[in-house]
Amino acid sequence: MGERIEVRGADGSFAAYVARPEGQPLAAVVVIQEIFGVNAVMRGKADWLAREGFLAVCPDLFWRIRPGIDITDKTEAEWKEAFSHFQAFKSEPGLLDIQSTIDWARAEVSNRRVGAIGYCLGGLMAYLTACRTNADACVGYYGVGIDQKLDEAVALTKPLMLHIAGKDEYVKPPAQAAIQAGLGAKPNVVLHTYLERDHAFTREGGAHYDAPAAKIADARTLAFLREKLA
Repeated sequence: MGERIEVRGADGSFAAYVARPEGQPLAAVVVIQEIFGVNAVMRGKADWLAREGFLAVCPDLFWRIRPGIDITDKTEAEWKEAFSHFQAFKSEPGLLDIQSTIDWARAEVSNRRVGAIGYCLGGLMAYLTACRTNADACVGYYGVGIDQKLDEAVALTKPLMLHIAGKDEYVKPPAQAAIQAGLGAKPNVVLHTYLERDHAFTREGGAHYDAPAAKIADARTLAFLREKLA
């Protein structure tokens, strides 16, 4: 379903995976990767959005570290590599790349509406995308570190939905409470907590994948994107 393109960014060109729907796209969505690169899971998320009528594009945000990182969560060595990339990754240039991808996607759809959806590291970046870019709506799944960036919310004017795993091993209860306190009262923010779920509960094939919870979260996401990007 997908194709590889090059996006021209502020610091150079980088690859992105694009999945196109049949017919005219409803809008465009930037898919923001986990710490494993633009792998089969992320390409699958883009393909899912394309089946639902969106043009989906997943940029390689690790290109400054090494272009084309594509690993899984199946081995200890891959986890070690993934965390090394996570530690090396810088959000500032990553946001520049996301903005460049938004700009590319906006030119590809007739209504010029572009959202973003991110997972894990990408969940944090989706939140920052809502705060710092011109994306029209953003969705974050189990974003790690949002509680440390709540001061960014002063610039948050576009719609944002966050999916929070109640038993997230990387986002402990105090961090979840801080997110609720910092964002819960904002009229443009929707927070959903899945009390018994752990981190990455929508990652198919992952240790914490939960199909019923993933189905609920994804249905909420689609309804949100269809409403906000119409």
